[in-house]
Amino acid sequence: MLTKTMLSADDVANVLAAAEAEARTNNWAVTIAVCDDGGHLLAMKRLDGVAPISAYIAPEKARCAALGRRDSGVYEKMINEGRVSFLSAPVMAGMLEGGVPIVVGGQVVGAVGVSGVKSSEDAQIARAGIAALG
Repeated sequence: MLTKTMLSADDVANVLAAAEAEARTNNWAVTIAVCDDGGHLLAMKRLDGVAPISAYIAPEKARCAALGRRDSGVYEKMINEGRVSFLSAPVMAGMLEGGVPIVVGGQVVGAVGVSGVKSSEDAQIARAGIAALG
């Protein structure tokens, strides 16, 4: 049998809190979503003032990063460079920068997706959340 590392409820709370702190430090209104390695939503926080659509986009970015085992922005770049057939990939609605996988010991254990500001800033917030895991 294989052994699998998983995010605990405390891990998820720490990631969410650190990501929120990064967003608040920069006065960015965003939605932050954390999912497990299968793309299942574990937690989400929508800050005041963010567009309601972000509550749909952030979890999809997280799901994309978790299932694809890479930053969701990689897919956006591939599509922008002409590989538009990737738009038909199943369950990959969040192919926009701002989804970042959580990697522990070389294994993807989940992902963070952020939506509400520039894509690079979304990714910055996600990485700040992940950094809380050490």
